[in-house]
Amino acid sequence: MKTIRTLLLAASAAAALACGGYGTDPDVPTPARVVTGSGDITGAVAEFRAVLGDPLNGGAAGSQAAGRREVNWDGVPANLTNNDLFPGDFFNTRAVRGVVFSTPGTGFRVSDNNLADLDPSLAQEFAFFSPRKTFLATGSNVMDVEFRVPGGSDPASVRGFGVVFADVDRPNSATLEFFGREGSLGRFEAPVRSAGGALSFLGVTFDGKIVTRVRITSGRAPVLPGSKDVSAGGASDLVIMDDFLFDEPQVVR
Repeated sequence: MKTIRTLLLAASAAAALACGGYGTDPDVPTPARVVTGSGDITGAVAEFRAVLGDPLNGGAAGSQAAGRREVNWDGVPANLTNNDLFPGDFFNTRAVRGVVFSTPGTGFRVSDNNLADLDPSLAQEFAFFSPRKTFLATGSNVMDVEFRVPGGSDPASVRGFGVVFADVDRPNSATLEFFGREGSLGRFEAPVRSAGGALSFLGVTFDGKIVTRVRITSGRAPVLPGSKDVSAGGASDLVIMDDFLFDEPQVVR
């Protein structure tokens, strides 16, 4: 199992640069903290929750004064599970969290079988963090998360965002790129899975609520019917996602 690492300032800069990060432009804010873990990621997720702060605001509409929001997929109804029908605004309209998803692909999919319905071998590759549903974009390995005042249409911003990834077999296969009003704030790489477990975690925070969008790259290729991961003889490293964590979205000022 890899050791959980909390990387501050200069160490964060080195990590970001290693994966095409924010560079040396003095006008681009450096991250306040980068939290990563692989294998047993329970401690890394708990650490990032503490960084984001309490309380957990659940599905309360409107921006709350403090705290964080979390997305998992376990409450997604059966009619939106194991198909490509999951709506990108689900977590701002039906289950209010203040996020809207988009993708250059064909949509989104929530799975309760680690995509074994697409190929039986995938059930041995992927794992879940919070039982038992997982998530991916369909037709693409890229998706964007934009923030809204929870339950509304006003653009919002956050200071931090993190994702649980499943089955990162190769470096640079799973990344988060953060954007503010002036452009990219840096791209950061999730760690490769450990021998002890399939999960990886990456969470990044900044000093203020300057993040308006996060681009998630999950794997080297989209997961398609009949897909096989690189570790099972396939051509590409396939990665899916579980929980999303972020601080309370508040209106962009």
